[in-house]
Amino acid sequence: MSVQTLIQVLASGVATGCVYGLVALSFVLIYKATGAVSFMQGELLMLGAFAVLALHEAAGLPLAAAVVLGVAAMAAFGALLERMVLRRTLGPGHLTALLLTFGLGMVMRGAVGAVPAASHAMHRLPLPFAGESVRLGGAALAAEHLAVIAATALLAGALTLFFRRTRAGLALRACSENAGVAALMGVSVARMHTLAWALGAGLAAVAGVLLAPVTFVHPNMGLVALKAFPAAVLGGMTSLPGALAGGVFLGVVEALAGLALPEGVKDVVPYVLMMAVLLLFPGGFAAGLRGRP
Repeated sequence: MSVQTLIQVLASGVATGCVYGLVALSFVLIYKATGAVSFMQGELLMLGAFAVLALHEAAGLPLAAAVVLGVAAMAAFGALLERMVLRRTLGPGHLTALLLTFGLGMVMRGAVGAVPAASHAMHRLPLPFAGESVRLGGAALAAEHLAVIAATALLAGALTLFFRRTRAGLALRACSENAGVAALMGVSVARMHTLAWALGAGLAAVAGVLLAPVTFVHPNMGLVALKAFPAAVLGGMTSLPGALAGGVFLGVVEALAGLALPEGVKDVVPYVLMMAVLLLFPGGFAAGLRGRP
C-alpha cells in the first residue's frame, strides 16, 4: 500500500467521521438537555437533504440560500415537534419519548417514500465542489471530503462560541448540567428543551447536506445515523467534543478496516468498538480519560 493511498483513505475516513460526528452531536445535545434519546436523527438528516434539494431545484432558490433556508426550516421543524408532540412525554424513564421519536422517524421516511419523484431515483445535490479533486503530493483528495472537514471545523467553532459566549448557549449548558438549579436561577427549562431539539434537527440537516455529494440524496441515506450512534456512545453520550472526536475516530477506523480487512467487516467495526467501550468504559472514552469507569 502506497503512502498516497493511505493519505486518500485517511482523508475519506476523516470526512465520513465528521458526518458521523455531526449526527452524534445532535444525539448528545438532545440527550444532555432532555435526558431522551432521539431515534429520528437519521430521518431528520434525510429530510434536511431533501428540503434543500427541493428548495434549490423545485423552488429555484440559489444553492446557498436553499441550504440556509433548509437548515433553518429543519430547526423550526425540530422545535415544532418538541412543542407539539414530545414535550408532554418527557418523564423519568423517557421511554415514551424514545418510542415516539422512532415512530416519527418512520413516518418521515414513509412520507418521503410516498413521493414518487423522491423515492424512485437517487438525486445529486449540485454543490460546487462535488466531483472535484485536490492534489496533495502524489495523492488526489476528493474536494467534497475536504469541504466536509472544513465545514465541520467551522461548525464546531461556531458551536463553541455559542455555548461559551451567548446567553442562550450558557443557559442551555446550565440546563444540561442541572435543570433544577438552572430553573432556580431563572432559566426557562422548557425553552431550553425546545432549543435543544431545534439545534439537534438543524445539526442533522447540516450533516445531510454534507453527506449528499458523497452518497447522493435518497430515502435511505438516514441509515448513517446507525453508525453515528456508536460515536455518541464512545463519547459517553454527555460530551459534545467527545461525540465529534468519537465520530472522526470511527470514520478513520472504519476506513482503515475497509482497506485491510475482508469486505463487509468494516460495517461491524463501529458496533464492535461500541460494545468494547461499554464493557471497559461504561461512561465512554471521556469518562475513562477522567479516571472514571
